[in-house]
Amino acid sequence: MQNVFDAKDAQNYIDRINNLTSETQRKWGKMSVDQMLSHCNVSYELVYEPEKHKKPGGIAKFILKKFVKPKVISDKSYPKNSPTGPQFVIKECKNFDEEKKRLIGFIQKTQQLGFEAFEGKESASFGILKSHEWNNMFAKHLNHHLEQFGV
Repeated sequence: MQNVFDAKDAQNYIDRINNLTSETQRKWGKMSVDQMLSHCNVSYELVYEPEKHKKPGGIAKFILKKFVKPKVISDKSYPKNSPTGPQFVIKECKNFDEEKKRLIGFIQKTQQLGFEAFEGKESASFGILKSHEWNNMFAKHLNHHLEQFGV
């Protein structure tokens, strides 16, 4: 798995994103390319703009930690057409260029903050995570959706 905290790996993701156009077609799933970029931005919004999203309540957080967290932070890739959380569902069309710029900015910010900034950082959904768990979560989500759009 690539390391989102490594400058070369982060640039690899950015290069792949820059290969997308507003006309790029998906290989599977339902999202358009602009929706996919917005969807990927949610992972970072939960870290950098948490006020945009409702925090899960006690029961929901228990379920997320017990059943979803192991799948999200593992090294195993997501299967095609995996279910997604409600806050990650993007139904409306988005501005491709704006979403692309935001995602690249989030990737750059994460890489610049580095491994140490994420060690022991709390996730609103999953509780305290180690840096490698944050990396797995970010990296495999990005890779899954960039592969979905053939880049």
